[in-house]
Amino acid sequence: MLKIIIPTIMLLPLTFLSPHKHLWTNTTTYSLLIATVSLQWLTPTYYPGKGLTPWTSIDQISTPLLVLSCWLLPLMIMASQNHLEQEPITRKRIFLSTLILVQPFILLAFSASELMLFYIAFEATLIPTLILITRWGSQPERLNAGIYLLFYTLASSLPLLIAILHLHNQVGTLYFPMLKLYHPPAADSWTSLMSSLALLLAFMVKAPLYGLHLWLPKAHVEAPIAGSMLLAALLLKLGGYGIMRITLLIDLSSSNLHYPFITLALWGALMTSAICLRQIDLKSLIAYSSVSHMGLVVAATMIQTQWAFSGAMILMISHGLTSSMLFCLANTNYERTHSRILLLTRGLQPLLPLMATWWLLANLTNMAIPPTTNLMAELTIIIALFNWSSLTILLTGTAILLTASYTLYMLMTTQRGTLPSHITSIQNSSTREHLLMALHMIPMILLILKPELISGIPV
Repeated sequence: MLKIIIPTIMLLPLTFLSPHKHLWTNTTTYSLLIATVSLQWLTPTYYPGKGLTPWTSIDQISTPLLVLSCWLLPLMIMASQNHLEQEPITRKRIFLSTLILVQPFILLAFSASELMLFYIAFEATLIPTLILITRWGSQPERLNAGIYLLFYTLASSLPLLIAILHLHNQVGTLYFPMLKLYHPPAADSWTSLMSSLALLLAFMVKAPLYGLHLWLPKAHVEAPIAGSMLLAALLLKLGGYGIMRITLLIDLSSSNLHYPFITLALWGALMTSAICLRQIDLKSLIAYSSVSHMGLVVAATMIQTQWAFSGAMILMISHGLTSSMLFCLANTNYERTHSRILLLTRGLQPLLPLMATWWLLANLTNMAIPPTTNLMAELTIIIALFNWSSLTILLTGTAILLTASYTLYMLMTTQRGTLPSHITSIQNSSTREHLLMALHMIPMILLILKPELISGIPV
């Protein structure tokens, strides 16, 4: 574990000590090296807790998410190069160090074997994200978005802290392998109901559950590209991962606590897909699509069967790569046309034909076309939900129909149609951008061949 965390922390002195002309190459190469080394976590073991130390434990649920977070750091650095071109060198260094600072906290949160350490790391990711949005965003509304993000997270995570302390008083330990052996008493009292609700609420805001999701579109629209990728690909997964970890500790079915969450999540998947069809802002559309995908994940984790967990796991990984790639594509359009409005950036296919190929691939994975892992995940989740109650097929079926339609709507408006008259000259797409898209797409294609790496089932 330390052989990933220590090099990640050592990226900080590298950003401050690299000479100007080697700044990007050094940080990108070094973080790619770390990402390559992190692939060793995917090796199958018979023993469930890989690297079990007093403070970390890596099992099949956290391994794919850890590898994903290591993989996305070089991609975030590559994506931010263009919009930082005009900035003085000191600001570039500060931006990079803010980006790198989130990484150890995310790695800690995904691998912590102690509930309190997990809570601290979970909360610490908020601060660099907030700095990224409120300092490096492009519009004055970013302050509003930052306040939304801060207060949603804080209001939901104070009950979580109290619930963790309450749990520690009850059980006497917060060590995950020990907590798995503890069987919660039947939840008949108000206190046990409230404590399980408090344990879940913070992760539901982070995931985000429909109804607690209002901070997400704001934060995504205002964040710079690295902030959007970080939010979509990693911070939302912290919510899903937290729910998976916590649901092992609480007996949901005895208190009927899972009903409102599943209902809200599925209804939210339906509603946000419908909202996507009415969006005029490209980044906002992708942000709402994240809410609908994570709604499926939340619904699956609430059922707590092996199939549902496996489907939620695969969907989290494939959605992390897909939505991150979509944000990168939206950003390449934004850097050329300086507008996120769909009507002003239409008809770009004849101008940037190779980019249109990436758009097509990303949109196909987003709407879960057959060989992709997105489809495996969605089918697994739908079957698990259908097994739990056959009525859910109405909600999930409609949500998937709407997902396909808004994805096609996004593809048609950005790539097809007449070119707006105000676009007279446009930059060519650079090799860096193609490499960025390829590094998102290659893992997705390779995972089709071996999805059990990310399915969360011990191999």
